[in-house]
Amino acid sequence: MNWQVNYALKNLWANHGAASAQHIRDDAIRITMPNRPDVVAIVSAAYAINAELAMRYHADFPDMDFLCGYRKECIWEGGAIRYLENNTIGWGNAGTLGSAIHTGDVNTAAQKDYFFSYRLIRQIRSVTNLDREFDRVFTMTLASGRTYRVGMIMEYEPTADAIRTFWDRFGPIDIAWNINPNGDPTKNAIEAGRDLGCEVMKWDELKVLLRNR
Repeated sequence: MNWQVNYALKNLWANHGAASAQHIRDDAIRITMPNRPDVVAIVSAAYAINAELAMRYHADFPDMDFLCGYRKECIWEGGAIRYLENNTIGWGNAGTLGSAIHTGDVNTAAQKDYFFSYRLIRQIRSVTNLDREFDRVFTMTLASGRTYRVGMIMEYEPTADAIRTFWDRFGPIDIAWNINPNGDPTKNAIEAGRDLGCEVMKWDELKVLLRNR
């Protein structure tokens, strides 16, 4: 049994009250909850999940309900996200899976770290087009015709290093959106963004930009 599958089984029993969680084969487990259909989840140890990997898992397990990227640092590419959502397969980290098995929306669940922020953007009328490149990066086109590449930054209080590291990993962005509601970007982070050519902001500032541009 692969290490991530073993950890996932222990975590589901200990923290999420699964009535039964059993290893099927390879990276697949079956989760049973009272009065709910069984859930087949793939628990991947990949550092990055792209469309090719998602399709391969789906081909190996046609009844897959959820694809779990178990590593904390796992990155989801936009092609994988589109493939999974088009096939009604949930995706995200272990916490997303744990929450989804209780709410019963496993097949439509999405990485909860970014779900609510991305949904906010999808509801804005001035946004006419969205292209999700990664779980935390999207390009939006506004009614004005202006286009912005946006990175969603999860840190409580992003530092200059956090902004630079994000830029190095995902490429140039126009906006570094600090989506954590409980903190604010440090002054050094804002200055680092300015040096790189991007604005570091919270939701209130982003709303103003969306209304005025």
